[in-house]
Amino acid sequence: MAANQTPLIFDGHNDLLSHLVAFKGKNQAEMFLDGYERGHLDLPRMIKGGFGGGLFVLWVPSPIHRGEDNDPEDMIDEEYHLPLAAEVSLAEALPKVLEQLALLARIERESAGKLKICTTAKEIRHCLDSGVIAAVLHMEGAEAIDDNLNNLEVLYRSGLRSLGPVWSRPTRFGTGVPFKFPSSPDTGSGLTDLGKELVRTCNQLGMVVDVSHITEKGFWDIAKLSDAPLVATHSNAHAVSQQARNLTDKQLAAIKESGGIVGVNFVTAFLREDGKMTAETSLDTILRHLDHLINHVGTEHIGFGSDFDGALIPEKMGDVTGLISLREAMRNHGYDEPLMLKLCQKNWLNVLEKTFKN
Repeated sequence: MAANQTPLIFDGHNDLLSHLVAFKGKNQAEMFLDGYERGHLDLPRMIKGGFGGGLFVLWVPSPIHRGEDNDPEDMIDEEYHLPLAAEVSLAEALPKVLEQLALLARIERESAGKLKICTTAKEIRHCLDSGVIAAVLHMEGAEAIDDNLNNLEVLYRSGLRSLGPVWSRPTRFGTGVPFKFPSSPDTGSGLTDLGKELVRTCNQLGMVVDVSHITEKGFWDIAKLSDAPLVATHSNAHAVSQQARNLTDKQLAAIKESGGIVGVNFVTAFLREDGKMTAETSLDTILRHLDHLINHVGTEHIGFGSDFDGALIPEKMGDVTGLISLREAMRNHGYDEPLMLKLCQKNWLNVLEKTFKN
């Protein structure tokens, strides 16, 4: 493998599955495995870009992504506030989550050993060492979980190892932050009683509880309740970009104290100081967030959480093959090889190993 493809990157967030299932009537597994030059991810481009694995997201679209409500293109003004998307019912969410879960299972089965669904840190390490894509299942928004948490137990047995109680909408577990700039993350209420029980159960199972997308009150509820490292799978520094989605320095300090991690998000609106969702965004914006995080949480609590296939990323990155350009920018910025290894994979592996109980 070429030097510019290493270290392999373990990524905290991608929306491949919800992106692929939208191609109705197609062989979605075959599209991914053979390459289809749409979106940000497929197997050939992952291999080319040195993408070693990551958290593969189960996510239920909202009207904002169906053309029935707010338009993400509104995120180009100097100020904006897109209201929260409508709540999604359990009856709507569960079939969509199972469809995406089944798709990843088919991809694994048909990949001829090139992709593996991993449920332990040991399995992830083995995949990275052997050139197999390591896929860890993550749920973004817990709408598919019933009030008795029975579905959580079943999904855990099916491989789910990471969960965010909310996306940018209300759920029975808590409330997400809106797409709002400029704004603090203190935009609404925290966890509900059911949300607190969800966190406790995730702790018991050994699952990641993701603080991305949740309100600041919800963040502190999780910080108070959880006995696991605090994890923001795909979030950036609020001091650099004043998005409601980004983390304040006080929140970053809590993540560091817990032994957790922040996965730097590539979505342009969450990178840029002006908060604009535009592809004309330099890779230097990623470096500014990395530098701020290094100064506030240290080198052992930072990774990547790209949001590939979920939103607009810098045009100079383009897709997952742009990880080559990112590594080059990081080295040119002065990051040495031990730091590169930490940021690209080691920090994620350490946090997952501390969180999983198997």
